Amino acid sequence: DMMTSRLRLPQNMLYGRQAQMSLILHLFQTSIEFGNVPQMAMISGCPGSGKSTLVDQLKQPLIDLGGCFIEGKFDKAMRPDTVLATALDRYFGGILETSKFVGNAQVSLKWRIHDILGSTENNPFLEMLPNLKAWLSEDSSQFSATQSNDIIGMGSSGLAVSSQRVKYLFCKLIGAMASRSSPLILFLDDLQWADETTLDIARMIMTDPDITHFLFLGSYRDTEVNRSHPLISKLNTMEEQGVTVVDVKVGPIEKEVVNTMISEILYTPPSLCRPLSSIIHSKTGGVIMFILRFLQTLNADDKLWFNMGGKRWMYDLDKIRHTEIQDDVVSHMTHQMARLSKDMRMGLMFAACLGRKFPSSVLAKATKHEVTDAFTQTCIDYGFFQLDDVNVYMWQHDQVQQAAYELIPKNKQDSYHLLIGTRLYMDTPDEKMKDLIFFVVDNMNHGVALINDHDKRTEVAQLNLQAGEKALSSSAFQSASEYLLAGISFLDAESWSTDYDLALRLYDAASEALFVVGEFDTLMTIVEEPLRMAKCFEDKLNLYNNMIRTHSCTSMVENGISTCLSIISQLGEDFPTEITAEIYHREAQEVKRLLHGKTKNDLLSLPTMTDSNSLGAMHFLSHLLILTFTKR
Repeated sequence: DMMTSRLRLPQNMLYGRQAQMSLILHLFQTSIEFGNVPQMAMISGCPGSGKSTLVDQLKQPLIDLGGCFIEGKFDKAMRPDTVLATALDRYFGGILETSKFVGNAQVSLKWRIHDILGSTENNPFLEMLPNLKAWLSEDSSQFSATQSNDIIGMGSSGLAVSSQRVKYLFCKLIGAMASRSSPLILFLDDLQWADETTLDIARMIMTDPDITHFLFLGSYRDTEVNRSHPLISKLNTMEEQGVTVVDVKVGPIEKEVVNTMISEILYTPPSLCRPLSSIIHSKTGGVIMFILRFLQTLNADDKLWFNMGGKRWMYDLDKIRHTEIQDDVVSHMTHQMARLSKDMRMGLMFAACLGRKFPSSVLAKATKHEVTDAFTQTCIDYGFFQLDDVNVYMWQHDQVQQAAYELIPKNKQDSYHLLIGTRLYMDTPDEKMKDLIFFVVDNMNHGVALINDHDKRTEVAQLNLQAGEKALSSSAFQSASEYLLAGISFLDAESWSTDYDLALRLYDAASEALFVVGEFDTLMTIVEEPLRMAKCFEDKLNLYNNMIRTHSCTSMVENGISTCLSIISQLGEDFPTEITAEIYHREAQEVKRLLHGKTKNDLLSLPTMTDSNSLGAMHFLSHLLILTFTKR
């Protein structure tokens, strides 16, 4: 009457975290009752200790207290500069579906947001938040059609909003959303992988005197963060500016808590579980994720089984005591995954290369449709995947994804990525490529050392340009710079003669992205080649534009002025090297002559300037005015 049965573990188990929950709930209640300053709590602990689960369990109590909950998660393999926009847009997508705000509350919130962002038409900031744009566009006749002065294009390409303006608008958007009637909670998970821009937005939010009734929750792995880490530096800066950062530690759970947990999982009295829980606690160190995976291993190895006759779980203490266990969760899971069938292992390896989240259609293309629905369901049953959306899967934990990735031998990882990228590229029609471009390029770029053919390298460079421009258009500047620099790395000495337009566009866009993220040394290095290879002066203008802006930001004012004067001269507007009183008087008289007898309306009705050289000269004159004022 003895048989094994698969152990099914409940999702989002929470044990031994009552103190942490109470502390965070108290902070939120403070933000509701007083609300004069934003509240901040940082949850820290080792991987698998239950930081995300703690917040998952807090979500409903916070919503029950009237809170609006927004959440985002960083991933070391994905683009960190899209996380905040994605989280906010997903929240507004929920509003569209559920009509959370109705009546006066909806009108009031829309007015506050509209007051910050301006018109929904041709608004580059709202292109990052399509659900917010759709929601604001409902009954848009209520609002003025004027364009906010805050929305200004960056550079000559018009692809992006400037970095500082993006940070300002995100900060003000949060301020518009948070109110006494709808206090706001923003949770950002795995901040150890956050980008500089998002961290700076968090600092701006927490120090903005206009933001009230707001709670910022962040979590990070303290094992991957030291004193010099950007996150710690930013938190220190906030504290220096008067922000109170509440530290919430999530450590290993105690032996008695482990016993309670195992008792509830096995439906067995605590007294009968104590010998088993004691061994498990000593082997896993009390790390929740490790405990759960170890229990699954014991079940799979028939050291923990269900006795049908006695209708209870049984275990072999001696075998468990002598079971060898890896030092960390990832190694342990990789070892267990290696015992699965070949098809399961292959599916897991391909899925691991696709990142934290992926549609089933992408996995099917990556595996040439060899992975079936049975595979994904088995992965859900094993606790590897969870369903995030309709036909969209997400790894249960990044540690699980890492374990699956380590099934691939290190010397073959680049080959796997290149194979996946190539399959996705070949199986996707041009009109659909924009939807999969990041999956394609992220994988192909891993195989840069394996692509030697000139034509193939050119093709990948073109794909990186497409990815970079898409990232720029959504103001994901850091990701854009990485894609564009990767694209440049695929070019060779022949590219300027065989693929001139591609090379110029890559360098142009890269210089723009690098300026925004503040990588000035890299910008000044990469512009040397296109300035040397460009076919005509006009093709150099955007590069010069970003060079001069860099000079302005790095206090190289003299260099900026001399470059501006040289460019303006080449555009047909000569400046004298020295301006005497006589020259000044003559120019002033000429301006007075041209303006004589003309009214304001006469000037406003003059035709718009169309000469490209004159337009360029005006653009660089504006730079020159700022530089000379700065020097003065």
